[in-house]
Amino acid sequence: MSMGYREMFAVFGRIGVLSFGGPAAQIALMHRELVEERDWLTEKQFLGALSFCMLLPGPEAMQLATYAGWRLRGIWGGLLAGLLFVLPGALVILGLVLGYAAFGTQDFVQGIFLGIKAAVVIVVLQALLKVSKKALTGVQGWVLAALAFVAIFAFQVPFPLIVFGAGLWGLFAARGSEGGVAPALTRTWAQTLGVALGGAVIWAAPLAVTAWIVPQPLLTEIGLFFSKLAVVTFGGAYAVLAYMAQDVVAAQGWLTAPEMMDGLGLAETTPGPLILVTEFVGALAGHKAGGWPLAVAAASMTLWVTFVPCFIWIFAGAPYIDWITAQPRLRGALAAITAAVVGVIANLSIWFAVHVFFAEVGTAGIGPLRVLAPVFGSVNAVAVGFALLAGGLLWGLRLSLPLVLGLMALAGWAAQIGL
Repeated sequence: MSMGYREMFAVFGRIGVLSFGGPAAQIALMHRELVEERDWLTEKQFLGALSFCMLLPGPEAMQLATYAGWRLRGIWGGLLAGLLFVLPGALVILGLVLGYAAFGTQDFVQGIFLGIKAAVVIVVLQALLKVSKKALTGVQGWVLAALAFVAIFAFQVPFPLIVFGAGLWGLFAARGSEGGVAPALTRTWAQTLGVALGGAVIWAAPLAVTAWIVPQPLLTEIGLFFSKLAVVTFGGAYAVLAYMAQDVVAAQGWLTAPEMMDGLGLAETTPGPLILVTEFVGALAGHKAGGWPLAVAAASMTLWVTFVPCFIWIFAGAPYIDWITAQPRLRGALAAITAAVVGVIANLSIWFAVHVFFAEVGTAGIGPLRVLAPVFGSVNAVAVGFALLAGGLLWGLRLSLPLVLGLMALAGWAAQIGL
């Protein structure tokens, strides 16, 4: 079905502006707009594309929007749909980062962030419960989740290695299982290779130019770091946040732990994929090193290397969707990776909660085993109370996430000024 660009701009623009609440809410919004109300995609096409996007690194909702645009108007339609999904939230995040850099140390701002971060503790826990219900359907899933948790929590094993190991196990364990009937391919491998190589050149070009002509090394460092991140973000944003948060704070030293948590709180309050928190990290690191001009440049570099691969995956792989989703080994690898992601998200839940609830957090361990060790005398009772309140609003009253975040920000502000 062919659609005019003006109508596509209106529909996908509305999806981008209203895409609050994480991938589940975003996918539901797209299903209503594209399948139920307009019949631009059939139910089979929508579900097949969603399964394919879950096989890929990167934000599945953004990639699903890109696929829908590609299905309607080819590559230009895919670019339009994908950009409209990302840009509204990206512009909001950039404005919030610049405001945060200017006013983030103010007491009333810290109060607002305390309320938001306490709510995000519950949001991450909620994501953990949702993913675990779908992923942990057998003994193998529980074992993989436990091993992944221990690996990243106690031994700080890099997230890419966990994904790689789980994927290999899934491929091996799926051997001999039966899959569906794979349809005939409609594109040659040579054509696909051409699309992939062309996309890779476009992806790498700004990074290469920056490394060559820009004396400030931070832009190149940011580009390389988030390029690596872009190819291992299996399992959604919450999975990669644990790896990114700890590496950004401990290894790179670009942000402090409180700043990293403020960034996650901001990303939860804006439309678009949650992985836009990467833009916050890049922009704030740039602002620290060179003021707002470097902040804008770093934000642009981060967005480029994070999201251009998403378009490459779709434009190269979309013609193979029906064939890929019929392969049992690929389904086995996805299931294993998803199970391991549960353990990674559990690590994020603990890391985030400990840093919200305690003012002082250290580490303890023996040999290679190192775990978080909060100072229990530094517990923040207000933060704990806010988290309980957020849990009651989200789980008890079942209020929407944007409303809960707004109420918690208001509660944090009121507590800070003594109301």
